[in-house]
Amino acid sequence: MNMSKANKGLVKIDKTDRKILEWLQKDGALTNQELAEKVGLSPSPCLRRVKALEDAGIILRRATILDHKKLGLSLTAIILIGMDRHTPERFSAFEEQVAGYPEVQECYLITGQDADYMLKVVVPDMDSYHEFLLNHITRIPGVSGVHSSFVLRRVIDSTALPLGYLA
Repeated sequence: MNMSKANKGLVKIDKTDRKILEWLQKDGALTNQELAEKVGLSPSPCLRRVKALEDAGIILRRATILDHKKLGLSLTAIILIGMDRHTPERFSAFEEQVAGYPEVQECYLITGQDADYMLKVVVPDMDSYHEFLLNHITRIPGVSGVHSSFVLRRVIDSTALPLGYLA
């Protein structure tokens, strides 16, 4: 069988597994009993399937999603960051540094922009953002340029993957 590089490591799932994943993406706090009822299984086979999905690395972890505004974290910034050198050591050091900042919700190494990284950062307000930018981001060795944009409204804010592509 000639498997393309893009498909290596893919795990085959059936319709029932897909239903389980869809429900868990909607509500990770469902009990096994509730999940089993929603997908049309008895509890034991449902639990075995969830365990198999975890063992296969499809389910990485379960998380609780908090309301950022109710917690006073009202400012979301998208930061494009340019690096002075494109070396594995420079990128690794940058990634290690930003991984330690709880304000950084997402970090992507990107292409197609005049930047190397895109960060999604959440802070209480503009003063907090200014402090975070000046005392953290711009002090990381190798950062040569920063361009900030601010989110006016979260139109789509989802953590769910599009499972309709799965067979």
